[in-house]
Amino acid sequence: MASVLYRLGRSSFRRRGRVLAVWLILLALLGGAAAAFMGPTTDNFTMPGTESQRALDSLRRQFPQAGGTTGTIVIAASEGRKLDAPAVAPVVREAAGVPGVIAAMDPFQVGAVSPDGRYALVQVQFATAADDVTDAQRAAYERVGSSVRGLRVEHGGEIMKAEVEIGSTEALGVLVAAVVLVITFGSLVAAGMTLLNALIGVAAGMAGLFALSGVVELTATAPILALMLGLAVGIDYSLFITSRYRQYLAEGMEAEEAAGRATGTAGSAVVFAGATVVIALAGLAVVGIPFLSVMGLAAAGTIAVAVLVALTLLPAFLGFAGTRVLPRGQRGGRASGPGREGFGFRWGRTVTRLRVPVLLAGVLGLGALALPVQDMRLALPDAGTASSGSAAREAYDLIGEGFGPGFNGRLIAVVSGDDAQATGAAAKQAAQLIQGTPGVLAVSPPQANQQGTTVLLTVIPKAGPTDAATEEAVRSIRERVAGVQGADIALSGVTAIGIDVSAKLAGAMPVYLLLVVGLSILLLMLVFRSLLVPFKAALGFLLTIGATFGITVAIFQQGHLADLLGIDVPGPLVSFLPILLIGILFGLAMDYEVFLVSRMREDFVHGDTAQQATVNGMGHNARVVTAAALIMTAVFGGFVFMHDPIIKSMGFALAVGVLIDAFVVRMALVPAVMSLLGREAWWLPRALERALPDLDIEGEKLHRELAAQRREDHRGTVKV
Repeated sequence: MASVLYRLGRSSFRRRGRVLAVWLILLALLGGAAAAFMGPTTDNFTMPGTESQRALDSLRRQFPQAGGTTGTIVIAASEGRKLDAPAVAPVVREAAGVPGVIAAMDPFQVGAVSPDGRYALVQVQFATAADDVTDAQRAAYERVGSSVRGLRVEHGGEIMKAEVEIGSTEALGVLVAAVVLVITFGSLVAAGMTLLNALIGVAAGMAGLFALSGVVELTATAPILALMLGLAVGIDYSLFITSRYRQYLAEGMEAEEAAGRATGTAGSAVVFAGATVVIALAGLAVVGIPFLSVMGLAAAGTIAVAVLVALTLLPAFLGFAGTRVLPRGQRGGRASGPGREGFGFRWGRTVTRLRVPVLLAGVLGLGALALPVQDMRLALPDAGTASSGSAAREAYDLIGEGFGPGFNGRLIAVVSGDDAQATGAAAKQAAQLIQGTPGVLAVSPPQANQQGTTVLLTVIPKAGPTDAATEEAVRSIRERVAGVQGADIALSGVTAIGIDVSAKLAGAMPVYLLLVVGLSILLLMLVFRSLLVPFKAALGFLLTIGATFGITVAIFQQGHLADLLGIDVPGPLVSFLPILLIGILFGLAMDYEVFLVSRMREDFVHGDTAQQATVNGMGHNARVVTAAALIMTAVFGGFVFMHDPIIKSMGFALAVGVLIDAFVVRMALVPAVMSLLGREAWWLPRALERALPDLDIEGEKLHRELAAQRREDHRGTVKV
């Protein structure tokens, strides 16, 4: 691999003008395709095969007028006053006149008035799903009741789900990354070139993703995740290759040869690191959840583009920059002297000397941070987690204030059959059983379609939509109605769908974790040709995951330090966050493992003792890994300031996970374990050694080939 990438790096360096032109043309074409074919994103987290999704699909076929999205307008009188029908009637009429609305229920006719008479709910039924509602329709819905005086009118419901937008807060992470690059390189040229290379890769990846959105349904979170990861790994991969290029230049190597060597060695590690992230994210498809598969594949595609840009466009940029990537004092062949030993070497010696205390402190500390995981609960976010002051949040809070939390988590029991009489009888029996279920507040009168073969029962739970009591009530309802004869009964609604999605993801998480850990052991066995190093890396990854989950649960679910992150209402974690975090952090953890341990292996193979090789690996790579981790943390941390709870929790968890993995696991526990294992760290059974292919990640074969070529050239010169 290293030899192929060496030639690719030299070719891109020599033909830098053509390479840059090709990428700019490709970027323009992708941008044009995105503008022409970009489709809308969706917040529709469907889950084929679940009871709630089956009920929803049946409802859209048999009862289409009740299958569209809904809105809830809550009206409140001032304290001490009551609503009356004439005061509410204008709001109902306006709601019924909104384009796309097929029904607006008068609260005084359907009994949607609070016991004290102060609050009323106007249920609004749209003809189409939420994703098909236009901006004009949504704006008209939000204007309903704006002319009414003396009453408070708030707009909520499924239709009020706002799209996630990329704001200025993400630029903060890029700015911090730029500062870290300048400090690391000591050169504005090197920092600017590295950042520009990553930004071009992200732009190309995002443009390609949006171009495909016209034919592939993307969740609103998928592009944000792709952007988040594309920026982070794009900067890091460029950083690794540029750092190696500078190292070769400082050793007196010609610029073109340095670019080829950097692409062949550090580039090989980039290919492996990128491949692990891509495989882990693409592996989300095995879970069998469509929206999660799309999110994983979208992010994987962006990362693949970032790798390709780092291997081709970056060497071209190095050709334009030449020796200006070095600090001024090292340009023009003035290599720096040996100087003072770097912090990485001192840190490596300290850790190897205190390996047992470091190991105990690290494992026990991360274990303690992981303790809150045992209380982790998963759910899809609702309006109760929306930013304070938003329309959806105001309506949610007002409904809870006037009617109780259960009115925000209404369930729909869909009773369907072939015979109208049998279906009606089954619906009455189901209503009685559901009404007697613990955790249920009320069941509405049955609503039947024209043929009478499909009947709806609206169920109001006592607790909120993400409350554990509501989850238990859903399970109890399903158990109770399972024995009803004469019709099929299925529970659906936004709350039930969220519970089913969370249950499916929680069940898939152990399987996926086992898959990822097994994959890491296999891949690292190929890279390091060792049996113990891969198992050590996998155990370190598990410590990272446990501690990251624990901290995220403590803040986002339990509410500790929640105010510092702008979390108004702590609640369950987003249901797909853990499984997504496992896939992403696995790839990033392997990045740092490869860049640190590959140097240890290289020096050990070339004759250093196991202890000295460990110190050398830390000394040569600690600065780069530190910079890479800080950059990734800054990029991910920039998304913490977004209002969307999904993106906020995702950005926070990734930032914390990178910090823990880089600075605790890889920079402390890895050298401590490697020092403790000594020579045994590199043991591999002979049968396995013969069976495993040699990937040559660190370019040992390339070094031998180049050395042999120099000797041949030297002999040819002497003969002449």
